[in-house]
Amino acid sequence: TDAEVSTRKKTFAEVQTERLDQAERTVLIKCPSKVNEKKLLQYLSSHGNVKSHFFFENHGISALIEFSEKSSIASLQDAVGIPGASEHHVVPFKSRLFTFTLKNPVSQRVEETPLHLSPQCHIPVKDLIQKLCLADSISSQMYILLNEYQLTEENIKLRFLACSLVRDFARAYFPDSMVKPFGSSVNTFGKLGSDVDMFLDFHDTGKHATKMKKGPFEMEYQMKRLPSERLATQRILSVIGDCLDNFGPGCANVQKILNARCPLVKFSHQPTGFQCDLSVSNSIAIRSSELLYIYGCLDSRVRALVFTIRCWARVHGLTNSAPGTWITNFSLTMMVMFFLQKRSPPIIPTLDQLKELADEKDKHIIGGYDCSFVSDLRKIKPTKNTETLDVLLGEFFEYFGNFDFRKNSINLRKGKEVNKPESSPLYIWNPFEQDLNISKNVNQPQLEKFIAMARESAWILQKEDKTQQMINKEPWGLAALLIPFGKSNSSRMKNRMKGIGSETIKSLLDSLKLNNANSQQKAVGK
Repeated sequence: TDAEVSTRKKTFAEVQTERLDQAERTVLIKCPSKVNEKKLLQYLSSHGNVKSHFFFENHGISALIEFSEKSSIASLQDAVGIPGASEHHVVPFKSRLFTFTLKNPVSQRVEETPLHLSPQCHIPVKDLIQKLCLADSISSQMYILLNEYQLTEENIKLRFLACSLVRDFARAYFPDSMVKPFGSSVNTFGKLGSDVDMFLDFHDTGKHATKMKKGPFEMEYQMKRLPSERLATQRILSVIGDCLDNFGPGCANVQKILNARCPLVKFSHQPTGFQCDLSVSNSIAIRSSELLYIYGCLDSRVRALVFTIRCWARVHGLTNSAPGTWITNFSLTMMVMFFLQKRSPPIIPTLDQLKELADEKDKHIIGGYDCSFVSDLRKIKPTKNTETLDVLLGEFFEYFGNFDFRKNSINLRKGKEVNKPESSPLYIWNPFEQDLNISKNVNQPQLEKFIAMARESAWILQKEDKTQQMINKEPWGLAALLIPFGKSNSSRMKNRMKGIGSETIKSLLDSLKLNNANSQQKAVGK
């Protein structure tokens, strides 16, 4: 649609700014169970024009209400009371989270039109597989998967609102600060149900720099000085974490993890239903989010392939929500990007090509690393590649099933295989911090399991007789790849392992047995 195209062509920064502004004009209301949509909106409109709204299920019914004007919120807040402190004493922090109950519930008629509730999580894999079997091609199967898993407009609004509500706390100490989402919430590759990564940003965009030029004095704030940026980060997060823990309505299980490489505060935000990770501004992480945003916007095949591969990896226990020696979703996404750079003709440009298109305002040097690339999508020439997703899926498994991981590493800047700089089993160059391997955590058995699964999947797609399977009502195409391999074809799996070091085969087969039991539950639970 035209609307889709026009929203797609906005720059990353424009989308962020627009969404953050939207979130500032938004409130969240816990509604009575028999809420009458018309009456609710009628009442809210007495405080100002309601620009958009939706209802969702979260321990009862909640409504997200976006006003046209920020002043409507103050007007509504003036009318809202403080809960009676009969059995609990309350922390008198006034937020944008409200509970509405009916004054005389009896008078409400029951036979009203049922509310439309926006789903905030994706369907279980077993239900997905049934939907996929009804499609007519692997391409359409992949787009069905994408549509079921990707973030909805409503879910994105809820994510930005969660950030905006945290920002209300940060502002008590740092009035100019912003809280912004990064990672999967904004890079177009987020899946329903995923955590919200957010960071605290103190950088006033160069507005002070221009003012300082006037007048005869060099002027600066007196600020507390600390021996390191890390210590400052830890102190700020520690205080904000305590603040959320002590005063934040609906903030539960607050954990301060201040000694991590990147210090953070984890908490669950019950009103929106999200698990949140709050850290302090990490410019490189934001550049990575924007880079993926650009790749995701360039061609619809990019996201369809990434979502498919990630779902496939999760079903087979190749990825895991717990940290460990597994391949991460980020590494997997980068492998897909690399594969798409290697097609002939390429489907997406290399990072070096994007850097050549950058102009002055796109220049970003962060901690000595050049993180510049073009931000205006219109400057990037569309690809001439017309391969279908059916072809690309099979080729992806073929490519990585036969990739020389012993010798080569994956470099997205150049879009080609380069010799490994060191001996990690899987070496994927960090696109910005050039001396880091983003998949350093992956061990040999896990990599070999990935290779075996890729070979097995390529084989299943090649030998498949779609018509026969459809007649027999058997899962075919992508559906056949989302059922854990194992029981029936373990002898074939052993053949896939030929040429793979025997010392890891045993540990591999053990982990396969283990994963078969777990992966069904995982896939459904995730």
